[in-house]
Amino acid sequence: MQVEINPVLPTNKVNPVWYKIKNNPMTVAGAGILLFIVILSILAPLLTPYTPSQINIVDRFQGPSAKHWMGTDEVGRDILTRILYGARLSLGVGVLAVAGAGIIGTGIGAIAGYFKGAVDQITMRIMDMVLAFPSMILAMALAAALGPNLQNAMLAIAIVKIPVYVRLARGETLSVREKLYVKAAQTFGIKPWRIIFRHIIPNVVSPVIIQITLDVGDAILLVATLGFLGLGAQPPTPEWGAMISVGWKYLIDYWWYPTFPGLALFLASGAFNLIGDGVRDILDPKASR
Repeated sequence: MQVEINPVLPTNKVNPVWYKIKNNPMTVAGAGILLFIVILSILAPLLTPYTPSQINIVDRFQGPSAKHWMGTDEVGRDILTRILYGARLSLGVGVLAVAGAGIIGTGIGAIAGYFKGAVDQITMRIMDMVLAFPSMILAMALAAALGPNLQNAMLAIAIVKIPVYVRLARGETLSVREKLYVKAAQTFGIKPWRIIFRHIIPNVVSPVIIQITLDVGDAILLVATLGFLGLGAQPPTPEWGAMISVGWKYLIDYWWYPTFPGLALFLASGAFNLIGDGVRDILDPKASR
């Protein structure tokens, strides 16, 4: 009796998402930079013996040294400490503002695209009016009207960003609502709100996620800009833009004061842009062709 043995061949399953990430060195670099900044900000109390608001007039304007790796400011506060604690604010506000704008904008855009008609026309004309203003000017106006503090700056940035997500979600919804599964749900009498939240939004979320990752870097710069103009975080809050706003006055004599916060801002915004490009390649098949 002949027994036929079928050898079991090893199967090497490759995760396509991990494969795309691994083969995109810029995305890996951006993720590494961002992870490094986040870890340092979380471990800030363990990495530095100072507090962000600790004043020591004797040590004012000390250059980078073993005692103060990035020097001190005009009242002797350790700049490295303020940068590490400031990362929590700058990154947190940027992420929350864009995430909030993405969630609200996606919901509004999906509703406008699904119902069309008067709802769509009114919604899009309001969004067009908001988009008619340069985002920086509108954010400044809103922050000034609401009052100069970090929370209002975050709200102003979110309002400025909402129309982008409304237009994006609305365009995707106009396409998705013509799919057979949506038509079938309508035929069976499923309520419109259930169709929107169960069938429309899950299928338009991919481009929204791509846009969010690309917008976070810009939002961080907006937070810093509002802080620089005095419309965001107020002293002595250790926010990067507010630090640069004071430090640039001393650039000639004390170069380290505005340089290191500016470098941190550059690295954080650049990291998010690199990550955004990678997420776009992963979630958007057309972009990777």
